[in-house]
Amino acid sequence: MIGRRSFGVTTLGLAAGLTAIRGAAAQESWPTRPVTVVVPWGPGGSTDTFARLLAARLATDLGKPFPIDNRFGANGTIGFASVARARPDGYTVMVATVSTYAMAPHLLQLPYDNATAFSGVGQLAQMPMFMVVPKSSPIRTLADYVAQAKRYPGRETYANSGAGSSTHLATELFLQQAGIQVTEVGYRGGGPATQAVINGEAGMVFVVSSGVMPFLQSGDLRALAVTTRERTPLAPDVPTFAELGFPDYEVVEDLAMLAPAGTPTPILERLNAACAAAMQAPEVAERLTALAVTPKVCPASEWPSYLVAENTKWRDLIRSREIRIQ
Repeated sequence: MIGRRSFGVTTLGLAAGLTAIRGAAAQESWPTRPVTVVVPWGPGGSTDTFARLLAARLATDLGKPFPIDNRFGANGTIGFASVARARPDGYTVMVATVSTYAMAPHLLQLPYDNATAFSGVGQLAQMPMFMVVPKSSPIRTLADYVAQAKRYPGRETYANSGAGSSTHLATELFLQQAGIQVTEVGYRGGGPATQAVINGEAGMVFVVSSGVMPFLQSGDLRALAVTTRERTPLAPDVPTFAELGFPDYEVVEDLAMLAPAGTPTPILERLNAACAAAMQAPEVAERLTALAVTPKVCPASEWPSYLVAENTKWRDLIRSREIRIQ
């Protein structure tokens, strides 16, 4: 005869088992409805364009819509906060940039815990940066630039596209490693900063590949170095900082996909695989090349260690250079 206590335990165990079975079935059938893709930047930018291209292919491959939801402002943290509050059921994800998940936490007060609020679908792609000068500049090489800046401390200028942006911090990392003083000239966005250098208003700028390739091809700007560890196929003649005497210098505008913390691992892994397949599709690969974006899909399991490493790197630079957002 089953006693009351035994019956209760058995019933609870059965209920838990049924819940687990339903949860597993839901994960296996995911997605059964649209999956919202939050973009924490405005429409029309490189991140938004990349997200829309990826979402369209995911919708085709997975059979459900992947609508874009632009939630921008505060260096991307408004969009991040909305995803942190979402249900971890696989129906809200976000295309995120390193400037928000690894730099903003050390510059802003956040309404979420950056270290624990998200699960990583994984890294998806990269955009290298270039250090460029105007075509009229007498500086031909990185060594020329460093020598000039050391000869006349503070006389050289650089265009800053925004305090705390990835290109700003890439510049600060270079200045720190080179041991030079260069005067900052502030602009509202990457476009105005790049145009200022073309016009000769500032002497140098770091620009993400998506914003600079047309000007390198036209000759309006000259690249002194690329920020990736290896030379980029986008501009194979441009040397890396490592080649030019800065072995520890590497900065990449990484694009990643995140989901709310607690999103089931099988869903993260399926979405990771779907993203990898999407970016191998010929029409997507062709568009990515035009956008100056290089696919680099890393497993979801690598996300935690990558997040820690990037946050440590930028936290240390921000503290040592005393960088603040006014």
